[in-house]
Amino acid sequence: MIAETVCSAVSAAGLGIAVVTAYRKRFLAATRIAAYSLVPVGLVMTGVVGWLADTAFSPTAWAGFGVLGGAWLLFAGTRAVERRRGGTRAERRAARGDQAEAVAPAASAPSLGTGTRPATGSATAPRATGSGDDFGDIEAILKKHGI
Repeated sequence: MIAETVCSAVSAAGLGIAVVTAYRKRFLAATRIAAYSLVPVGLVMTGVVGWLADTAFSPTAWAGFGVLGGAWLLFAGTRAVERRRGGTRAERRAARGDQAEAVAPAASAPSLGTGTRPATGSATAPRATGSGDDFGDIEAILKKHGI
């Protein structure tokens, strides 16, 4: 009975604030305040407040909340351990199988495949100017990437 009276008073005060806000030509804020102020009356009318009052003084309900909290802690703990390990056992087994396929056996081949341009002999031939070893490493890298 007291909870219903308090909820009605809170709703009435909220509606009064909404009227003052609307008087100041802030209609969107007034509508939002009115919506929030109608929630306590709606909770009283649906019976949620009565259920909460009965639950607050019931040891069985508090034990149920404790069981739910323990279940949530167990679930969160196992999820955290699973993330640290890298997934479930089947996912780890599948990941180990994929690791062998991740490294290409012909790593020196171009990764993008053959280009559309025909290869010319002048790009791969050693340069006549300067020493031949100056650009040898650079040419090897370019050949490796198919350029």
